[in-house]
Order: sequence, then C-alpha cells, then structure tokens
Amino acid sequence: MQLIAAVDNNWAIGNGTKLLVRIPEDQKFFRQMTMGHVVVLGRKTLDEFPGGKPLKGRTNIIMSRDQNYKVEGAVVVHSKEELFEELFKYDSDDIFIIGGESIYKMLYQYCNTAHITKIDYSYQADKYFPNLDKDSDWKITADSDEQTYFDLEYYFLKYENASPKPIN
Repeated sequence: MQLIAAVDNNWAIGNGTKLLVRIPEDQKFFRQMTMGHVVVLGRKTLDEFPGGKPLKGRTNIIMSRDQNYKVEGAVVVHSKEELFEELFKYDSDDIFIIGGESIYKMLYQYCNTAHITKIDYSYQADKYFPNLDKDSDWKITADSDEQTYFDLEYYFLKYENASPKPIN
C-alpha cells in the first residue's frame, strides 16, 4: 500500500476542515498517482471534497464509525478489520491512503511507500501526518529539485518503509 500527502515543516496536513494550501502541481501529482487506483479515506476527508462526492476514476473506500453511513459510488467500511477484508480484493500496489489524520495514523505502518509533498513553511494547523523522518523504518529514496508556487518552496519526496506490517 502507498500513502500520499502534502505536509509542512512540522508534518501538518490541515487546519480545521481545510488543507493547509492548494498547490496546482501537487494536485496534478495527486491525480496522476491515484487515477485508476483504490483510495482509502475517512468520512471527514470525503466531506471536504467538492460536493462531498467520491473521487472520479478511482475506487473510493470510506471509513466511518457510523453504521448507517452510506455514500453513492463508494464502498463504506466501519472498522479496521472490515477495511482489511475489503483491501484483500485489490493488488496492494494499487491502494493509496489519502487521509485524513486518523486514517494516516492507523495505516502508515502497513504501507511500503509514501509520496510526500514537503512544503518549506510552517502553517497554523491542528491535523498532522506521522513524522516519517523520526521513524527509523522509513527512508527517503527519491526527491525532486526544489519546486516553487509563488513564494512557497516545496519538494516531492518518496519514502520507503523497510518493514511494513502485514495486513491480517
């Protein structure tokens, strides 16, 4: 499985119900990486999408504790066990974890690759991604040249997990 996220210097990913910043090249990268694949996200993340609708061109798996929660055009699961049962139906390389905070924290140890857009700025935030730089299992295996969006500098980084947990 893979993770994909944009983080700031403090590994922040959001504030309230919003992303920290929208960078067109990062959004393009996200679309290219996830199109035609499986995306796993939480209900709160889905609520932030335009119209609260699942992403087109992808299999959307939504996690929600609400047993009555349903989403047209998506698979809804209610527990980690139910999620793993659903994920067994797909090739692990086709699965992207796309947020939010609680979904990332629950699943990052099961992933083998993380695609991180690292923004060289510190935002006011209340939602965070696990700090892969402080986890000895995760190492940067690829990085881009410096990118800029107006006055923001950012990098596309690829991290790999030396010992991902098995899904069972």
